[in-house]
Amino acid sequence: MVSSKPLLKINAQFVAIAHTLCSSSAFIAAFIIGYSLHFEKIVRNEYYGYPDEWFPSVSATIGDRYPERSIFQILIALTSGPRFLLLFFTYIRLFRKDSKLPNIALFSGLIRTVTCGGWVYITSTDNHDWHDIFMISYIVLTLPWNISILKLTPPRTSIHKYRKLTSYAFFGTLIPLIYLFIQHKIHHLPGSYSYYAYCEWLLIVFDILFDSWSIIDFKDLTLEINPTEQNDEYFALTFNITSNNNSKYENYNDNNNDSIINEKSLNDKFIPKSTDSLNSSYIQILINVINAYMFWSIYTSLYLLVWYFPLWFMGISGFEVVIVSTMSPVLLLNTKIRNFSFNNPNKLRIYGCIFGIGSCFISDPICRLLSVSVGNAFAFISLGTEVSLIASTKSIDNIKSYATTFMLGLTLSSISKFAFWTNNPVWPILNSKTGGLNKIGLLIGLLSAYYTYIPGKVNFKTDKTLESPKTSILPVAIGVGSYIFSLHAMLTDTSVIILWVWDGYPITGPVPVPYGAVTLTVMCIGIYAGLYNSNYYKLITIIGVIGSIILYLFHGYLGYFGGMLYTFWLSYIGPIVFHQLSLHYINIGKVLTISTLVTIIITLMHVWVVAYAFVPGGPLLRERTDIVLGLSVLAICLLILNIPKSNENSNESIIDKKSEKKDTNTKKTFKLSKFMNIIISFLLLSYIIAFNRFQYTTPKPYHPKSRLVTAGIWTIHFGLDNDMWASEYRMRDLIRDAELDIVGLLESDTSRIIMGNRDLTQRIAEELDMYADFGPGPNKHTWGSALLSKFPILNSTHHLLPSPVGELAPAIHATLDMYGTLVDVVVFHSGQEEDEEDRRLQSLYLQELMGSSDKPMILLSYLVVNPLEGNYNTYVSEKSGMHDIDPSDDDRWCEYILYKKLKRTGYARISRSSITDTELQVGKFVVPLPGEINEDYSNNKVPEVWINQDKRFPDMFRGEGVRDHRYHVFEEPRYFI
Repeated sequence: MVSSKPLLKINAQFVAIAHTLCSSSAFIAAFIIGYSLHFEKIVRNEYYGYPDEWFPSVSATIGDRYPERSIFQILIALTSGPRFLLLFFTYIRLFRKDSKLPNIALFSGLIRTVTCGGWVYITSTDNHDWHDIFMISYIVLTLPWNISILKLTPPRTSIHKYRKLTSYAFFGTLIPLIYLFIQHKIHHLPGSYSYYAYCEWLLIVFDILFDSWSIIDFKDLTLEINPTEQNDEYFALTFNITSNNNSKYENYNDNNNDSIINEKSLNDKFIPKSTDSLNSSYIQILINVINAYMFWSIYTSLYLLVWYFPLWFMGISGFEVVIVSTMSPVLLLNTKIRNFSFNNPNKLRIYGCIFGIGSCFISDPICRLLSVSVGNAFAFISLGTEVSLIASTKSIDNIKSYATTFMLGLTLSSISKFAFWTNNPVWPILNSKTGGLNKIGLLIGLLSAYYTYIPGKVNFKTDKTLESPKTSILPVAIGVGSYIFSLHAMLTDTSVIILWVWDGYPITGPVPVPYGAVTLTVMCIGIYAGLYNSNYYKLITIIGVIGSIILYLFHGYLGYFGGMLYTFWLSYIGPIVFHQLSLHYINIGKVLTISTLVTIIITLMHVWVVAYAFVPGGPLLRERTDIVLGLSVLAICLLILNIPKSNENSNESIIDKKSEKKDTNTKKTFKLSKFMNIIISFLLLSYIIAFNRFQYTTPKPYHPKSRLVTAGIWTIHFGLDNDMWASEYRMRDLIRDAELDIVGLLESDTSRIIMGNRDLTQRIAEELDMYADFGPGPNKHTWGSALLSKFPILNSTHHLLPSPVGELAPAIHATLDMYGTLVDVVVFHSGQEEDEEDRRLQSLYLQELMGSSDKPMILLSYLVVNPLEGNYNTYVSEKSGMHDIDPSDDDRWCEYILYKKLKRTGYARISRSSITDTELQVGKFVVPLPGEINEDYSNNKVPEVWINQDKRFPDMFRGEGVRDHRYHVFEEPRYFI
């Protein structure tokens, strides 16, 4: 028997009100108390305090001080009850029996609540890493929570509009938040953290506001608890939830004469159903773009990690074998693996992210390489699986969409590298100490993989309708392989083509900033043009071929113009290439196996052109970039020209003019505007990055009053330290602490596939406010020499010294304006030890070069010679006019500093720590006044006390030094008079 009177009756609206009041009062109370009691303490951060910073971050306000921390934690604990009830009532209100979204909302909401407790009760002071992990997880989980709620809320209603605007405001605030965090954390800009705090507090406001709209949503939702009398002593309880739908969603009219929406009509009208379109929503497009970004991040990191091993072995190491993981589509030839892959495309993406992006948590270089190779294998199996599934839908729209998102993922990876000084922030050579965003990348990658929607189902029954076209798969396979190589080699970083046409000073061509944004613009325009209309593929191919020839033959702006034609072509033909690949989707394992084999072969050729001295058969491809570029372009052209006429005129052809005009279904489903908006967002982001990175200040030397120049030479081993982590941060810090006005960097050309297509000079030059000359570009086939300078570089000439047998020897001959006096600086890397004739010819060439200048000069070099022996006497000779900075230092073999017509005052050797295998050598010189000449080359050493303070070397490197950098060999600097 049920009692007529409810034991308890709750309007769900009060739960939403309680949640809003408790959560907002917790933050408001903490802010007011903290601002009143500990203002200067909570606005202080690791770099600045008041008045440079004036507004506290959320973390500092709620977690750093008593009593605000305790009051906040009490109030936020009171929020937990209403919070879980809010999730429960939201699930009831928005439940749809034929949709997974209510379950997704409930699950993400519960986990999100737990992560909230994580960053609330584990403060940044307690454990900074876990605080950040929970905070990032909370923000990431807000995405499925908000999306699910928005999808389930009926459109064209007030509450849907309010929730949508609040959600847009939340995620829109993340853009300036990230920008300002970079300004604070990397650029150390005063005040940036206060502006960052504004954005952080806005996120709190928008987050609470999004859930507070449930106050409106729940006004007709009631929970009743009724006792049921069992006997005279005991009662059971029954729960009834009632809802008056007549009063709900009053602004929506399902038809013109009925404003009542029942559950069935809501399900039929609003719940997303399975669709065969890949571009049905912004979210799905972005998910596919992120998946493609992860693919390119994993794939480009593989060769970079492989390079570490032959670098240390000085030849083939054996670890190169892991590049065969790229041929993993061969596994699709196995029926069981193929069936598993086609039934679980999401799992392949998840495994790829775990092994590829997650490898950053592995410290051992060998294990990290193996992990990335496994991730790379899953990435390529995913590619083949998704192409097959999409192709099976017979939808041109889906093929175009997938190709476009694949190219946009490539563009996004280039944008991220543009923002992070040519390093991809989720690469496994980065970590939290070197500017990596690996944790965030892994979380986003896993979520994106989980929510990936791939339409289609491949049926492998032996039916004639499922047979591949009668055309040969060979031109398609070779063309696709060449296309992947070309994208990898030339478009995975915005600076590659710019460095191909770089000629030094005075500048006669583009520079990485801001012209990186121009390269990205051309990529985006090409992608959109190929999406919008692919009919002109033959004409664009001719233009692209011409562009590649101009890029190869010319430098400066003309060469860059050719490079942009080439870039436009590669970006434009993405849908064409994927369509031709999709025609063979039944044989996708065979086609992609051949394709990836071609990719590997051309990539090795790309390596051989510069590594010819260390690899078998190397001389056959010595300095033959023309062959590699020409072969890759020709193979793509054969794919384009091999498109049969029957396919051109077919209704299923992606390039058929008539079908594009008449296919109304394509017009309806193919939402160009969605892709256009994403592309515009990419362009705006690129311009913001270019504006932010542009150097607006003029570099200044450290000791202008003394007319002092501190010069260094360092062989940096391509920016990978001894443990396979990126070393730019540590290099920057040592160059700064040593107060180097000019520094020559050797083994610095990383702008090729095996080094990750990076430019090590960009971050160091920008953050230390220096001019940079990259030296001979990646198409000059050297291991690289670079010059960074606090003094204006008036002119620089790049030289390739005679190398009939061994590796090419690069040199930069630059003229600098040092305090009004013209001083020449030469940065030089000679050939290897085994090639004596090469080194002899190079010494004669450099002797002539140095002797031809009557200006003061500094040589920063890698000579491979014993002091006072052999070729040393060619470099240091009457004809060259050069003098050794310290002839008594008999412990040298590689690095030497020579000079003439300058007053040498000091010389030091600073240990490298684990950055590389070569120390940093530093010399100090006084620059004569214009017209004066210093001819005093006495080697008399003097005590340090005889030297003025501003001419001395830093004390921080004495004894144990700092960060494992210290004066060594002769343990303290030497001074001369």
